[in-house]
Amino acid sequence: MSGDVALSFDRLPETFSYDDLKLTIDSFEHICDSSYLTIDLYPTDTDDLGGALARLLEQWSTQVDGLRGVGGTVYLPYDFSDQCTAWLRVSSADGHAAEIQAGWSAIPGWGVNPFNYIPEGREVSDFRPLPEARITCLLGDLAARIDANRIALASTGN
Repeated sequence: MSGDVALSFDRLPETFSYDDLKLTIDSFEHICDSSYLTIDLYPTDTDDLGGALARLLEQWSTQVDGLRGVGGTVYLPYDFSDQCTAWLRVSSADGHAAEIQAGWSAIPGWGVNPFNYIPEGREVSDFRPLPEARITCLLGDLAARIDANRIALASTGN
């Protein structure tokens, strides 16, 4: 696990479906729930929440890897609510360093398939950043951190 990137997405113990996930970015924490991830678990190769979360972070990895060497901006969802969604905006000007900032979009959670969110992620045009939820790091370190987080979530099972 890369200790240089102050970002984690974790399951909270003793909870189920509501207020059971926590995104931490530096000192900012956001509690959200997995309810949209557990609605029929969508068409995936897993039937447990740990696997569903790992699949979400697998997409995060793919998108971050796509920035390496070329730069650009991608949006990684972490909270699917009825009226809005929360995203991490990952921007890289040089394909090497990145700025990660948490924020919100009016795109409703029910309109985003968490297991194939990339089409909606390309449509995030109303991103409202949270100024206290921002870090910078190297893309390679971010990719390593997401991969370690993905493995940890996959091991949590149901």
